[in-house]
Amino acid sequence: MSRALLFSLFILLLSPRANAQKHDDLVHRSCLHATYPEICVRSLSCHGSAATPRELAQLAVKVSLSRVRKASHFLSQIKGSGRREQGALSDCVEQMGDSVEELSKTLTALQRLRHDADFRWQMSNAETWVSAALANEDTCLDGFKEMDGQIRSDVRRKITNVARVTSNALYLINLIDD
Repeated sequence: MSRALLFSLFILLLSPRANAQKHDDLVHRSCLHATYPEICVRSLSCHGSAATPRELAQLAVKVSLSRVRKASHFLSQIKGSGRREQGALSDCVEQMGDSVEELSKTLTALQRLRHDADFRWQMSNAETWVSAALANEDTCLDGFKEMDGQIRSDVRRKITNVARVTSNALYLINLIDD
């Protein structure tokens, strides 16, 4: 084999490893001061790769969107034991649907983000939509405040997880600079 061919093969073999290392470094650096740094690192290290803060923010929104969808599905499968509990579950599923919409709009905005005169406005929209998704998650939990039991515990666990991932996504969006 020629030296050039060997060198090319060597570079090809190292490229994925180098990209993975670059992604891991970016994740660790970016998550260091997140509200939930351990969750940030854990949730982003195993979901694709990112080379820039913008790509990492997009990845964080995708992870959040996935978690919201899973939580919504989980909530739609629970049967409340009374009218009040069933009503809170129904409201929560609706709020998770709103969060899916808001996070989807955020992801689209980040994918189309341009460094031009509208950059700040686009960023403001993305931040507003993620904040609204967080508010939906809080409102969902509020519906179960005065209830006891396993359903409340299950809902709190799922929605708290979603809220933490979403909070980290908002933090990472705020790291994107013009």
